[in-house]
Amino acid sequence: MQPPAPPPTDPANLTASQSLPLLRSGQLSAEALAQALLGRIAERDGAVCAWVTVRPTQVLAQARALDAYRRSGAPLGPLHGLPVGVKDVINTADLPTQHNSPLRQGEQPGVDAACVALLRTAGALVLGKTDTVEFAATGRRAATRNPWDLDRTPGGSSSGSAAAVADGQVPLALATQTGGSTLRPASFCGVWGFKPTWGLVSTEGCKRYATTLDTLGWMARSADDLALLLSVLDAEAPPQNAGGAVAAPFSLAGARIALCRTPMWPRAELATRQALAQAEVTLRAAGATVLHLDLPADFAELPALQLRTMRAEGQAALLPEWRRHGNALEASLRDQVLNTDRTSRAALCAAWDTAAAARPRFDALAAGFDAVLTPSTPGVAPAGLHNTGDLVFNGLWTLLHVPCINLPGWQDDAGLPVGLTLTGPRFSDHHLLAVAAALGRLFTLRTPPQRDAGTRPTPT
Repeated sequence: MQPPAPPPTDPANLTASQSLPLLRSGQLSAEALAQALLGRIAERDGAVCAWVTVRPTQVLAQARALDAYRRSGAPLGPLHGLPVGVKDVINTADLPTQHNSPLRQGEQPGVDAACVALLRTAGALVLGKTDTVEFAATGRRAATRNPWDLDRTPGGSSSGSAAAVADGQVPLALATQTGGSTLRPASFCGVWGFKPTWGLVSTEGCKRYATTLDTLGWMARSADDLALLLSVLDAEAPPQNAGGAVAAPFSLAGARIALCRTPMWPRAELATRQALAQAEVTLRAAGATVLHLDLPADFAELPALQLRTMRAEGQAALLPEWRRHGNALEASLRDQVLNTDRTSRAALCAAWDTAAAARPRFDALAAGFDAVLTPSTPGVAPAGLHNTGDLVFNGLWTLLHVPCINLPGWQDDAGLPVGLTLTGPRFSDHHLLAVAAALGRLFTLRTPPQRDAGTRPTPT
């Protein structure tokens, strides 16, 4: 049975968009919000294991400084006082960035990644670093557990960011995606996840894995929360997005929404099949025109080309680790440097060229719709922590460089969450968020069951 929801007066239960006006007006102090979240972490993270570094004394000191700044009457940044988690492959000047690798333990770069610098300049408060798959690639898995079922994976590689948001330990958390590392954990943990158009947001200071695929993303509790960060991280964000409001209200009545099962549809499990069918019924009831979009036959090869690109470009990204550490580098990472797949440079060029030709073709197909709705994952989170789930429904969109939003709101018969992905042409990010916000008003996802704090489990 679902336990009663915590009292709404608990600041830890507020979304970022709900917290922001309270923080700006002084009705809620940055210190009080930080204390509430630190309390939730202390109570719950012994079981969930979303965080690798949290320094309460440092966090509270920075929160008090933000409160003092507000009282001074100085102009406030658009994210003043909002706590944010940072995936531990993204550099932070005042916290270690360890990549979940024994080769990087205790390393502190002393400089913020571009995205972290932008958030701090906007007034955000870095709450700590969240766990990740090693180097956001492969190798060691995060110790993180899924808040919905501690025996299931939260997904990867942005494991800690998704679980922390899902478990109410932080309202916003940065992630990255090279294959499906933002959308898949968001789906498994029942949170909103956003992968912007490739190149829209700087990845300077983030671990590079595959440069033509790597994209900064983030997790949140609502579409408006996603828009909050985009309004700061996008150099051309519309002025009306300042403060996080979606650019313009979007009505689903008369909207054209495409359902795209993709060539990977045979891999979809019952939970995902039911979610897409339920979404179609809900959209039609809201007045939308729902059409089915079949991708060109040759798009069926794109998921394999994404994997080829990722591993081939990973060879260059992981070479410094191999040269420094040799056989101490985890075997699956070492295999990429040694090109055990035997991918030729000519094959990589062919993958690049095919992807480049496919991108404008998809843009043209999607331009006839307000958005395209497609699976996020084959189904709910798999049991066990080593299997972070299948990226089969994500790699296509990552390769195409298009914006993607994981919409939570569907569950299987056991109550576990499964999401769907909203996508569209490149650089339709702000419009897509407006459509996502309209869709989000049609459903409400339950929160994960309360868990005893317990002791930190040993990863399996």
